[in-house]
Amino acid sequence: MREKLLPIFIWALFFWGSCLGRFVVEKNSLKVTSPEDLKGVYECAIGNFGVPQYGGTMIGTVIYPKANQKACKDFDEVDLSFKSKPGGLPTFLLADRGDCFFTLKAWNAQKAGAAAILVSDDKVEPLITMDTPEEENARADYVQNISIPSALISKTFGDRIKKSLSMGDMININLDWREALPHPDERVEYELWTNSNDECGPKCDSQIEFVRSFKGAAQILEKKGYTQFTPHYITWYCPDAFTLSKQCKSQCINHGRYCAPDPEQDFSRGYDGKDVVIQNLRQACLYRIANESGKPWLWWDYVTDFSIRCPMKEKRYTKECADQVIQSLGIDVKKIDKCIGDTEADVENPVLKAEQDAQIGKGSRGDVTILPTLVINDRQYRGKLDKGAVLKAICAGFQETTEPAVCLSEGIETNECLQNNGGCWQDKATNITACKDTFRGRLCECPIVQGVKFVGDGYTHCEASGSLRCVINNGGCWKKTQDGKTFSACTEGQSKGCKCPPGFKGDGVNTCEDVNECKEKLACQCPECICKNTWGSYECSCSGNLLYMREHDTCISKQGTSTMGWNIVGVIVLALAAIGVGGYAVYKYRIRVMLLPFYLHVLEINVCHLYIEFIKREFFFYVFA
Repeated sequence: MREKLLPIFIWALFFWGSCLGRFVVEKNSLKVTSPEDLKGVYECAIGNFGVPQYGGTMIGTVIYPKANQKACKDFDEVDLSFKSKPGGLPTFLLADRGDCFFTLKAWNAQKAGAAAILVSDDKVEPLITMDTPEEENARADYVQNISIPSALISKTFGDRIKKSLSMGDMININLDWREALPHPDERVEYELWTNSNDECGPKCDSQIEFVRSFKGAAQILEKKGYTQFTPHYITWYCPDAFTLSKQCKSQCINHGRYCAPDPEQDFSRGYDGKDVVIQNLRQACLYRIANESGKPWLWWDYVTDFSIRCPMKEKRYTKECADQVIQSLGIDVKKIDKCIGDTEADVENPVLKAEQDAQIGKGSRGDVTILPTLVINDRQYRGKLDKGAVLKAICAGFQETTEPAVCLSEGIETNECLQNNGGCWQDKATNITACKDTFRGRLCECPIVQGVKFVGDGYTHCEASGSLRCVINNGGCWKKTQDGKTFSACTEGQSKGCKCPPGFKGDGVNTCEDVNECKEKLACQCPECICKNTWGSYECSCSGNLLYMREHDTCISKQGTSTMGWNIVGVIVLALAAIGVGGYAVYKYRIRVMLLPFYLHVLEINVCHLYIEFIKREFFFYVFA
């Protein structure tokens, strides 16, 4: 009898120690929009099952059934359906807490057509997290099929909703998960607290399936620098009084410091808890080694391949099988073994010690006590481990407009810019819009197109600005081509605004009308002038044998102009001739001045030569005479 009770007692100590931890209830916002006396924002606790709409909102109307108010029975039995009619708001079912598991309430509500379930607490207390039942206590095959979001509300708020409904009021509620996760920057840090055990029933099966299905998305996000992923493993320690017991020796390593439950919950067969701890340690070490080599995403390959090639059911949950998987990924097995260390030594293992320390919550994050647990931007994720649901939650962790393309794909979020342009400004001529689609909703923000910045409020007005603004739709200004000429009210010298060019008048945006310079007496004012208006300008001529001078706005005689022209040409020719003669004289003078030293030098050389010849002749005469 003592042998049977000892493991239970040890587990009781473990769970008692876990309860001392700080468990944080993750919440989202619930806003009542009608009736007037219920209007306001209320807190609600996110259930740890189903699919919370992280980053999004859901609007619906509340129904409180007259029968099956705790939702513990199938609603087909009481002939109730909560499917919304075409054009109507989705239905949020209000159910009372008690008599059955939270998950069963949600499952029955979902089958009856409800879009979400609100569970009203049955006593006045702080909100708790609605969790999934333990496998040994309930049939859990339906849990992974729950796809509607769930929320626990306080008894006080639930009673107010029931009273308002009894008076015939229609209650509209907006469930809002947009701020359920922090989204401070362009990168999301997330952790998966997991386990290598594959013999714990449906929960282990769903965990393995999640890793396999999410691997591709996780690796792409990691490789492109959008995310930083870290796997973690929960262990517990054996109380000092039981360190030498048979149970602790089979479930723990390093003399009771790091333990895991028996995979089959049967100490007499199969693998032991210590086998799970060692494999957990091997996976943690592989991540460390892969991360040091700049390839942390190899963890997903190893865990996926190990679950396929080395399952417990086939008795291949061994070091030999694990080493084969490690080698196939090009990782040095010796480095992994060195990281694992001696599991029999009575010393702390630095890797597992760090894992135990990380279990303790810091800041806004509570202690990690549930397996599996996903932590996104230091906030615990609530909901089932489903690829689509988790990807939505990760996408909710990005700052607006920094999320990767996968977060804006169909099926992940709704593009609000596709309907009425999101209520933002749009230039229909060029299809330029201020609507920016983000995971948490649209933003109305004037865009930058081809290097041209638009300025305005983003809702009713945006206009191009800067030196290149005329490139985009002519800066929103008037432009027209006529009679082979093109005029524009947009000029590169203006940073913004439109101004009609010379010869036109108007607002510069919609119209610029030609100015009739002849009619308005703006040109050709001389008595002999003849004025003809043209598009954007004018033409002047003179009557009789006269020539029009535009710069002086006057008419002159063509003959006088010709005589004066020849006189001017004559003066110019004489002036050029004088300049040429003067230049030649200067040139000759400079040449003489520059060559004078040379002439003197040559003269000096010749005189010396003559003198030498004279001496030579005199000497010859003196010697031989």
